[in-house]
Amino acid sequence: MLAAAILARPAHAATPADRTAPPATSQKKAERKTPPAAARPPHTSNWGVFNAGKGAAAGFGAMNGYGQARWAEDWSDLATTPPAQRRQDWFNRLKYIRLTDKGDIWLSISGEERLRYIFENQPMMGTAGKTNASRLLLRNLYGADLHLGDHVRAYAEFLWGVAGGSNYYGYQTGIQRERLDLQQGILEVKGKLLGARMGAIGGRQVFLDAPISMQSARDLPNVQQTWDGVRGYAVWKSFRLDLFDFMQTNKLPRNVFADGTNYNARMYGAYTSTSLPAFTILGQKAHIFADVFFLGYLFGGPAASLPLARTGAAQAGSTRRDNIGTRLWGTAGPFDASLTGVFQGGDFRPAHNAGPTRAVRAYAVNGVANWNASGLPGKPSLGIQADLFSGGSYHSKDGAVGTFATPYFPLPYYNDVTLALTSQNLIGVGPVITATPFSTLHLRLHVPVFWRDSTQDAVYGTGKIYAWRNTLHGGFIGVTPQAQAAWHFAPHWTWTHDIAGLAASQGMRQAGAKSGVFYMQTVEFKF
Repeated sequence: MLAAAILARPAHAATPADRTAPPATSQKKAERKTPPAAARPPHTSNWGVFNAGKGAAAGFGAMNGYGQARWAEDWSDLATTPPAQRRQDWFNRLKYIRLTDKGDIWLSISGEERLRYIFENQPMMGTAGKTNASRLLLRNLYGADLHLGDHVRAYAEFLWGVAGGSNYYGYQTGIQRERLDLQQGILEVKGKLLGARMGAIGGRQVFLDAPISMQSARDLPNVQQTWDGVRGYAVWKSFRLDLFDFMQTNKLPRNVFADGTNYNARMYGAYTSTSLPAFTILGQKAHIFADVFFLGYLFGGPAASLPLARTGAAQAGSTRRDNIGTRLWGTAGPFDASLTGVFQGGDFRPAHNAGPTRAVRAYAVNGVANWNASGLPGKPSLGIQADLFSGGSYHSKDGAVGTFATPYFPLPYYNDVTLALTSQNLIGVGPVITATPFSTLHLRLHVPVFWRDSTQDAVYGTGKIYAWRNTLHGGFIGVTPQAQAAWHFAPHWTWTHDIAGLAASQGMRQAGAKSGVFYMQTVEFKF
């Protein structure tokens, strides 16, 4: 149990699939040497042991009925599904469309309609310039996945985003309002080489092979975060490698098919994952993965800036961040856990040569541990999440920058769904409780308590540095309880409610921050 508590897996790791047992005389030896094959989510490629975490271990995002990246789905299994079973869902006729008699060329159509309402009485802790803000967001997202034999496929996805409401804010950034445009467009070439399944994916794409505390698909607004570039992957039996080099898609142009490439925002690097040999802990099967990665950020330039907190106004500039990290994750019987550590080097260059170039020396440590009582009514899961993102000093003018930077949108559900706080100069710890009282109803509660890592550094929100400096005393920020109820009330339909709030500390309120309430309701239709 103690060993499992310091190891890790994704939040929804899958149970290893049943497999044919080897002869009794060699069973223990085989278990020591051969990692168990993970349960394969439906309508996805078979990545063997890397099907763990509902497929997220393969590096293409989780598969929960449908993929986070829709091109990660594989509906070719419908070709061998009995007709009576296929006809149980009308939309199956759109998921596998034969274009040749042999079936070697086929097309899959995907779609999503999402209506989201958000209410905040004090958005961004009262600094957004609006109160009682109501935002109404509608997203139309449709894609087509064309498979040309076993080695080539092309995917195109189109987006239209509409946003309105009352007392709304934040619509000028290009991530809520989007006229018809290409959201994703890729060409993939793949095959088997050197004993591995290899492939290269070029074009505009969602990228999810990175720690969720640092980078995500940015699915809270209408427009997901996409990248223009190329990635190459190779998956062996117990080891995989992902190489990538991307420029961020520029979502600011609002004309039809006007999105371009933001050459001032680059992400590049390599991610590796190793499935360690299977073993047992206290008589329970354990399965552990060891990941090592390098993630590089380049952010800034004439048209973009990653500001640095200073005593007065924030200092504009560009930065290079070299993230070297490792992650252990896995399962041991009813326990699962995750432990990630990242060192962040690089430099910060003030705009217009307004100061010396400064080195970066920052770090982050993130841990999650859960006990899953799948045999109890409601299948509850009880866990704890703890995070540390280093801070620096806004008094320093030429010393090393100690503030951990996350310019590419961490997963909001990981720490703060309201986006009032982000993964910089932050310590957070709190329980995470989930339950599934019915197969169609999923409940989640997360109650993190937050502090500043450095009281000489600012408080950071998503894309924002709060102006409080010498008026802010003490490190305690407050408590942000967050609850979610997701109801799959009909095939293809989900109705989700998110309720959160910030109970700001006395020091924060004295500095000018305001406590607030956040409510989000989402109705989603997806096929």
